Formats: sequence, structure tokens, C-alpha cells
Amino acid sequence: MKYYRNFLAIFLLTIAITISCTNEKKEKTLNEDQAQQTINPNVDSELSILMRNMFDEAKAIKKQVKNGEQITVKLNHEEILTAHATDPDEAASPEYKAFANLYLQSLKNLKSAKSDELVNFYSVMVENCMACHKVFCPGPLDRIRKLK
Repeated sequence: MKYYRNFLAIFLLTIAITISCTNEKKEKTLNEDQAQQTINPNVDSELSILMRNMFDEAKAIKKQVKNGEQITVKLNHEEILTAHATDPDEAASPEYKAFANLYLQSLKNLKSAKSDELVNFYSVMVENCMACHKVFCPGPLDRIRKLK
């Protein structure tokens, strides 16, 4: 009988520890989700995710320009015209479309630029990013400035 009591006590203790560890993991996951929402309180739209990827690609392009290498573009930047935005009305506006098309033209110019034109066309591309973000979404401006 004593054996069964000890076994039962150990068994219940093991279950209690397992449950408390599981709850701790859930709390940690919730806290990480809350931290992500604090970073981006509007939740991630297709457009914001695309633009973060575009930023990463622009950093790589900056290195290519600095090294005088041929520009490689992997993303479909044209999606800035169709990706679902946090504020769909703003992204559908003629002003947004004009800024987006200026950016796309500057990227096209950069991709076809001669090596002695790369720095200039890269600067124009970054300036086009900043011009649009000054009007529509100023939050990333500090990050974009780092691309200069």
C-alpha cells in the first residue's frame, strides 16, 4: 500500500510539473505575440511584409552598387501596386500609385544603369522610397535613411 502511495505521489507531481511547464510555454508565446503587435500594432499586411522584403533587398543592392557589381533583383516589386495594404483606401489613391510608379521606374533605371550611373540611380530609388513614406507611412523613414 505504501508503494502505491509513493507511486501516486510521484505520478501526480510529474503531471503537475508538466502542466506548469506547458502553461509557461503558452505564456511565453503570448508575450512574444504581444511584443510583435507592439512593434507593429496594425498587424502585418501583404504590403508591409513586401516592403520589409524590399528593404532587405535594397540593402543587398546597396552593397552591389558600392562594389560596382551588376544589380540583382529577386522580388516582384510590381506587387506594391496590388498587395493588400493596412489602409487599402490609401494604397488605391492616385497619389500612392504615382509614388509607386516613380519607385518602379527608378528601380528599372537602376537595373539597366551603366556602372558609372549606379550610385546616382540608387540614390534616386532611395529618395523615391522616402518621398512616398513621408506622405503615407512615416514610421520606416529612419530605416530607409540608412539605405543612403
